Amino acid sequence: MEKIKKIKVFTDGGAINNPGPAAIGVVIYDKEPPRKFKEFINKATNNQAEYLAMIFALKKIKQIYGNKECKLIEVEINSDSKLVVFQMNNIYKIKEEDIKNLFIELHNLTLDFKKVSFNYIPREQNLIADSLVKEALGGN
Repeated sequence: MEKIKKIKVFTDGGAINNPGPAAIGVVIYDKEPPRKFKEFINKATNNQAEYLAMIFALKKIKQIYGNKECKLIEVEINSDSKLVVFQMNNIYKIKEEDIKNLFIELHNLTLDFKKVSFNYIPREQNLIADSLVKEALGGN
């Protein structure tokens, strides 16, 4: 029996002036030290950046492990974006058209894994991902 791997992920996204220059931060705890990623994503809203961070995280895990192994991976995504977490958990409806496409992309990525869960956490528990966003935005 193949072993199920559990990976904890912390994501954050942010925009200056919302919408404006935006960035994402992702921390993947699958090994020590954890893998950290930050990326400037040009113009976006805060909510778009939050979705893009989660999409980036799942795509990165797929890239690292490959499609076959992803079927044995349970991913726990932790985010301080109540909106995105509650939308992904079907608690909040999606009203914005631009968010619908990101929701669909993220939802479709979850199908490549054994399980993907979305947890809302307070900002204080997401400081590493938050600092990566700030670094990618040039410390603004």
